[in-house]
Amino acid sequence: MWIIRSALALAVLSTTGVTSVYSQRAGSLQVRWLGHAAFEIVSPGGTRILIDPFITGNPATPESLRSLTRFGGAAKPAAILVSHSHSDHALDARAIAQASGALVISAYEYASSLGLPDAQVKGGNVGGAFRVGDVTVHLVPAMHSSEPGRPLGFVLEFSDGRTLYHTGDTWIFGDMALVQELYHPAIILLGVGGGPYTEDPRTAALAVRRYFKPTVIVPMHYGTFPGLATEAEVRTAFAGDTRLQVMHPGETRRF
Repeated sequence: MWIIRSALALAVLSTTGVTSVYSQRAGSLQVRWLGHAAFEIVSPGGTRILIDPFITGNPATPESLRSLTRFGGAAKPAAILVSHSHSDHALDARAIAQASGALVISAYEYASSLGLPDAQVKGGNVGGAFRVGDVTVHLVPAMHSSEPGRPLGFVLEFSDGRTLYHTGDTWIFGDMALVQELYHPAIILLGVGGGPYTEDPRTAALAVRRYFKPTVIVPMHYGTFPGLATEAEVRTAFAGDTRLQVMHPGETRRF
């Protein structure tokens, strides 16, 4: 852990990166990758959620998206989810919360350490859940480290019944079976980076085969720093799995 196909797809260039439009229907689920483990999610009902905001120091984040001022305007999130305290996941959480007034949802100990007003802090633990707009955020385990607090993954449950799982930093572990049994994630934002701190692409692919039945797999936490897995290594590990959707930093896909 470092300080960092659909035949129907239509790709267009924009000033903030490449946007792949998977559906033009109203109320689609929007997923934008900001690089590493950072994502902006917009629910079918329009609730904007930011996950693991490592942005200003993230070499993978497009320059046009690195300014935090946008989070106080049109891109204002309703909530910021922080999987753990390491700076390549949490670097900009406090600053964005101060600029936007967004809730911060994380492990109780970490959330409480940010010095934010109590009304903005939603600290919890594994098994907990919070309602944000039309989204229910479930806190699930991750096998990693964090100080203060413990590492988490997040399952976002949307009003249309679909679920999205952000693994956070983790290794494969048996309780992933319970995440599948309880939440049946349709979309998995899957850590694959390897190196000294997290599961590598081969192990991540095994985790999906053994425990999950998603329709979409989006790899993350790779290619940001030397020593992390490359895109080629990710594609090799998932060879033949048509559910794999490799995104590029700044890209938005709609499901």
